[in-house]
Amino acid sequence: MKNKVLITVTRFILPFIIAFSFYIQINGSNAPGGGFQAGVIMASAFMLYSIVFGYRSALTFMPFKALKILAILGIMLYGGTGIACMIMGGEFLNYNMIRNNLTTGQMLGISVIEWGVGLTVFATFSLGYYAFITRGGNEHNID
Repeated sequence: MKNKVLITVTRFILPFIIAFSFYIQINGSNAPGGGFQAGVIMASAFMLYSIVFGYRSALTFMPFKALKILAILGIMLYGGTGIACMIMGGEFLNYNMIRNNLTTGQMLGISVIEWGVGLTVFATFSLGYYAFITRGGNEHNID
């Protein structure tokens, strides 16, 4: 039997953890924090949900393949921004190439990079967590 207090507290606190993660993500380019911190906070919320409600319940919410796709998407955002800067005539991750205005280019480039890092970190930490709790996914066939 599951602890009702733990379930109630988890249901109450999860939206706040997720909101805090988005706050860190959005304000990370001009305040302490950023994609890595936001990704870890989001992954911890996902792990908390998995611990309290069971990993199979968490996998129905965020399937294993979706986590893989998010990790790849995050890497593509990061690398794609750098490659786009090179195509426009600059160096890898030279954000000045994105927009003519130096400030706008820097802000846009850093924001895209931070979202890529956040997605990758969230997905990678979650995948690592699932690999750990399922002993590599071999005995539960979660893939």
